[in-house]
Amino acid sequence: MNILLIPDKFKESLTADGVIKALKKGILKSQPGAHISSLIASDGGDGFLGAVSEYVKCKKIITKTEDPLGRMLNTYFLYDPENRIAFIELAKTAGLELLTEKEKSPMTTSTFGTGIQIGQAIEKGATTIYVGLGGSATNDGGMGMAAALGYEFKDASGKLLSPEGGNLKKIASIHTTAKVHDIDPISVIAVNDVENPLFGTNGAAYIYAKQKGASLEEIKTLDSGLRNLDAKVNQHLKKSNALDPGSGAAGGMGYGITTFLNGKATSGIDFIMKLAKVESILAGRSYDYIITGEGKFDAQTLNGKLINGVVKLGRHHNIPIIVVCGQSDIQIDRSSTLGLHAIIEIMDRSKPLTYNMQNAAILIERKIRDYFRRTIH
Repeated sequence: MNILLIPDKFKESLTADGVIKALKKGILKSQPGAHISSLIASDGGDGFLGAVSEYVKCKKIITKTEDPLGRMLNTYFLYDPENRIAFIELAKTAGLELLTEKEKSPMTTSTFGTGIQIGQAIEKGATTIYVGLGGSATNDGGMGMAAALGYEFKDASGKLLSPEGGNLKKIASIHTTAKVHDIDPISVIAVNDVENPLFGTNGAAYIYAKQKGASLEEIKTLDSGLRNLDAKVNQHLKKSNALDPGSGAAGGMGYGITTFLNGKATSGIDFIMKLAKVESILAGRSYDYIITGEGKFDAQTLNGKLINGVVKLGRHHNIPIIVVCGQSDIQIDRSSTLGLHAIIEIMDRSKPLTYNMQNAAILIERKIRDYFRRTIH
């Protein structure tokens, strides 16, 4: 039996590598003769740099920047000096993982620190910059990033605004400085698999701001602010990218990159699969199953996340897909209608969430072992 493992992380519980190790243990306990291959993948969110480092020879560049609340932060990006390519993970500077529960508020958070890193990559000599989007604590439409790179946002009285989500609705004018022109020759690519527009009921605020700490009233304010940002961009910069698929990624950072940096967007899972040379891997061996998974499997998962990319890969090569997840909000018996061979939920519903998160590796190992014992004879 040949099996290919391409899981996502189980957020706040296991890294993708940890999931792979647990899956391998469980499969081999049931099928000791199985040949197991694995890929570290990412859809552009948390873990993007870890996935890139598996396939590209890069230097880790340690930098001083800011977190979502403007506090000093030491983090890093990756740089390929031979090809002058930088890889930046937004979650390292503007991620929810950097905040406590009480600090989460997209009204006050900013992507300014990500903008600082983009500037540092340019200073290092990068001519191409890939920015992995996902896991953001922000909803500023890329206003913070743009401010760090030379854009100025002013209110009706001409006062310079702090670049945070709550100030989007106050923007009356947008100005460029000489610093902005340093970005012109640089190619910046937003890497993500979210297809939401900037604003509206399916936009950045209404779909994602609640999980970042916003109340319903704040969500309405943020959405209104994103609409105002786009109106002012249209007026002062003569651009309109708000309805482009992916503009709403990472609190509107997809929009920010295409608008303020003249950037482009690319599919995160396709990007990593290409780096990993997955087509060559599949051509070199016939696989019986591809196993993927993440902490929570729901309708949003199949709307542009890593698992969706893996499902498409399986369909293209006619390989059955098994999803292993911590918790499934999709009925297990719907697996076939979604194009899946099986959905395996590892959660022990008789135990609290903390138990399941702390014991995820053991639960994955046990459930995948039992699955193959039942189904393979």
